[in-house]
Amino acid sequence: MTVDGKITTRDFAPVDFTSPEDKRHLFRQRALADAVMIGHSTLKRDNVRLGLPDDLKEERIKRGQTRGPLRVIVSNEGKIDNHLKIFRSDPAKMGPILVFSTRRMPKEVRAALADKAILHLSDQRDIDLVEILRTLRRDYKVRRVACEGGPILFRSLLELGLVDELNLTIAPYLFGGVDAPTLTGLSKEFLPASVHCVMKNMRVVGNECFLTYRIRSRR
Repeated sequence: MTVDGKITTRDFAPVDFTSPEDKRHLFRQRALADAVMIGHSTLKRDNVRLGLPDDLKEERIKRGQTRGPLRVIVSNEGKIDNHLKIFRSDPAKMGPILVFSTRRMPKEVRAALADKAILHLSDQRDIDLVEILRTLRRDYKVRRVACEGGPILFRSLLELGLVDELNLTIAPYLFGGVDAPTLTGLSKEFLPASVHCVMKNMRVVGNECFLTYRIRSRR
């Protein structure tokens, strides 16, 4: 995020104001996870594959992991574009794709994604993040999930007490304004309860500061 707490511009443009070291840091965190979770809006905006460089794939194999983490997309309405880059990647090389949504997902989307992803559709109107994590643990043996946004998903996880650790990069920019989202989105409402962070690590590379916080559990 910027020095004044913004994670993107008011137009929600893809993040391109951080250094190559920050992007490498993101890949390293992704490589440690059993699954990478992302909200559909952020996926559509950034249009990323959620892949890894070859050297980090090899490190995962040496640790006894698969070549890539499970790629998990969450969406309430399920109006997912099957032409996004993530669906044009080889699951055998980059990891399977799981989509957690609801029965609100249009039939034509279900058909388009049938051979590109594993669909988990809930009968509830909105997705249940607690149940998603249960399913990942029970059915896919996932122990570590890396959430890569967006802010609405991150806020929802925080509100449910489902975040254990926060990796945060402070970039040397000031955006200003009230229309650019922070880590917890654009909501004017406070979180239901303050979230207490305990610093685990800090390092400075160039003009960026890399922070790791442990989140004190409220569960």
